[in-house]
Amino acid sequence: MTRLNATFTQGKQRMVDAHARARPIGQIHQPLREAVQDAIRAAIVDGRYPQGERLLEDQLAHELDVSRNPVREALQALATEGFVVIEPRRGARVASVSPERAGELFEVREVLEGLAARLAASRRTPEQLAVLEDIVAEGSRLVDAGRLGELPELNTRFHAALQAAAANGMLTDVLGRLGPIVTWVYAHRIAERSTYSWTEHAAIVEAIAAGDADLAHRRACTHIAAARAAYLTG
Repeated sequence: MTRLNATFTQGKQRMVDAHARARPIGQIHQPLREAVQDAIRAAIVDGRYPQGERLLEDQLAHELDVSRNPVREALQALATEGFVVIEPRRGARVASVSPERAGELFEVREVLEGLAARLAASRRTPEQLAVLEDIVAEGSRLVDAGRLGELPELNTRFHAALQAAAANGMLTDVLGRLGPIVTWVYAHRIAERSTYSWTEHAAIVEAIAAGDADLAHRRACTHIAAARAAYLTG
């Protein structure tokens, strides 16, 4: 079984568990497209499909054991997210993250993540702080163990927990739309930034625990700026 097929199988099982009894048969195509979309996105993020590679509908449909329709729908959705480029008469290919595009992403993230940390310092609950501390501890363990492949997902969890602690729904929505692309970019510099990144995460959480909004904001901005420099100069 290919990695892509394994990812899809897990997603499809979750889909069946969550939706099979609740939705009429005629509506199954929507969650199926989402499962296909998740599988292809995950394969792009972990490098199975590198930037610029062609994505053939027939091949993807064969690997996932589905028809071409959900694959086509998934590719169109991934194009909206920025993972795929669809060219007339040439089909789909994995998008490339240019230095200009990456720079723009980091500029936006620095502002938004700084705000999230500032708000979290004054709004977080004890339970939310405990979640952040647990994630940071797990990140440090994974770095020490050399299990770098697990860090992109954990990094996503960290920033999601930070957003939850910020308690601003609009901020969460905006950052949520950037989330998949952020995970992809993060994965490209994971080896170079792993130790520094999680040390910086720990420093942000320390400021949040102390209730120091200004310090949390500065540390979050510094964290994103350092990630930007590593990505663009690496």
